[in-house]
Amino acid sequence: MSSTKLTQLFFGLALSICALTSTQACADATLDRIKGRGKLTVGVILSGAPFGFIDPKTRAQKGFNLDIAQALAEDLGVKLETVTVTPPNRVQFLQQGKVDILIANMQYTEERAKVLDYVPTPYDRSGGAAVVRKDSGLKDWADLKGKPVCVSQGSNYTQPLMEEFGAVVKALPSQPESLLALQGGNCVAAVHVGATVSLLLQDRPEEWKDYAIPFPTELIPSDSVIWLRKGEKDTQAVLDAGVKKLHASGKLLEFARANRLPNTEYLQQQNKVLSASK
Repeated sequence: MSSTKLTQLFFGLALSICALTSTQACADATLDRIKGRGKLTVGVILSGAPFGFIDPKTRAQKGFNLDIAQALAEDLGVKLETVTVTPPNRVQFLQQGKVDILIANMQYTEERAKVLDYVPTPYDRSGGAAVVRKDSGLKDWADLKGKPVCVSQGSNYTQPLMEEFGAVVKALPSQPESLLALQGGNCVAAVHVGATVSLLLQDRPEEWKDYAIPFPTELIPSDSVIWLRKGEKDTQAVLDAGVKKLHASGKLLEFARANRLPNTEYLQQQNKVLSASK
């Protein structure tokens, strides 16, 4: 058996033991593994600006989440490796050890926190926006009652859309597929992170000239956090210190502005609070 396969086998066994015991030793093993191989492997979603996308000219991965991943790798003194994930497979990739952490458009929810651990300090806060046809007559979230609405699989918008507003939710594998379903008339609205869909309409005006984001409020604004496997307390602590450092230094604000995040109010508040506490 090759050394690579042996390493994968041992790591798989370690993950199984960690899942059963959640001991501090398991957490140490995870951070040691990152430092030992000199690489932080991050699961990212490349569904569009501002969070993650492929530059059409250079084919390089870019976006707010990619900038954060690179900064955290540098803070750990290791190189960055990214693995593209999707909403249906991102948790599986993390639990199977294919990635060390997820910076993959996953806002905090109590349900997710039952399965995974997370870095306590959020790196952003965002809510959902509904893209609808301009001639749809839809003006607010309550207007979605009884109507088909598209989201990405595993979206934290599913529950409030169904329970609070009575929408008939259709879960698609990814944001692009959800938006295609909207254009194809399979749903009356597609609900995704507001920053992403607002930039989409702005950057591709011809394709989206018949669509708008008319609802005046965002759906359940929530903390965007970095996710990791259960029990990885030392990894969690190191990354939390790294995120706080990025807030305090103004780097997160810098990344946000460079990637055209429409709303940086939360980042400005965190910068003031954490820079004052240094």
